[in-house]
Amino acid sequence: MSRCASPALSFLTIMIRHSTRLIPALTLAAVLAGCATSPTNVPNNVANANAPVAPYRDTVDFTGSLSVTYPQDGQQHNDTVRYNWSQRPGNIDVTIIGALNTTLATIQVTPQSATLTRSNGDKRSAADIDSLTVQTLGYALPVNGLRDWMQGYATDAQGRRFTATPANSEVLTGDGWRLRFLEWQDNAATPMPRRIRAERSASAGGELKLNISISPAG
Repeated sequence: MSRCASPALSFLTIMIRHSTRLIPALTLAAVLAGCATSPTNVPNNVANANAPVAPYRDTVDFTGSLSVTYPQDGQQHNDTVRYNWSQRPGNIDVTIIGALNTTLATIQVTPQSATLTRSNGDKRSAADIDSLTVQTLGYALPVNGLRDWMQGYATDAQGRRFTATPANSEVLTGDGWRLRFLEWQDNAATPMPRRIRAERSASAGGELKLNISISPAG
């Protein structure tokens, strides 16, 4: 899916049952905005710390894990899941995987709708992935831009395209997310994100924190 297409789970916001509510367990997107911050420590596994990430691709497959810290009932909670992410022009399919390699849920995002299907067959659908997260969680997660984040891109507060490099790897988004590209893939011809952290204050109090690990599938 191109970055201009309609919301794509872009990861993935992924949700599984926790107590009586669905919670985020994977999210993959970003309505990024903001300004780049001072450079972080430059990793030693990239040949050129100032080299930009590879050109954006509409067709990609990733695997990895997502850890989410989120507020609920006045306390901070943590959940971690693994995911398989398959992105094609116009569509994103995400499989959420729990312990013992069991499938917890799948998410399908198209230009027309977003659908979450749990392992028991229960389905939740909405016009887009942002609406789906509000419907299931009670608040929105940055699921519209994960497809950009995972490839090292974002959009700043002035609407400018942010392209990460190992030496310039932080951006503050217009909706308050602090995005940091913490680690980079080994032996990549051009820099590719391996681990991303995103943090922001939650409207209900507390903080939302996402830690996303990424590996090219196959």
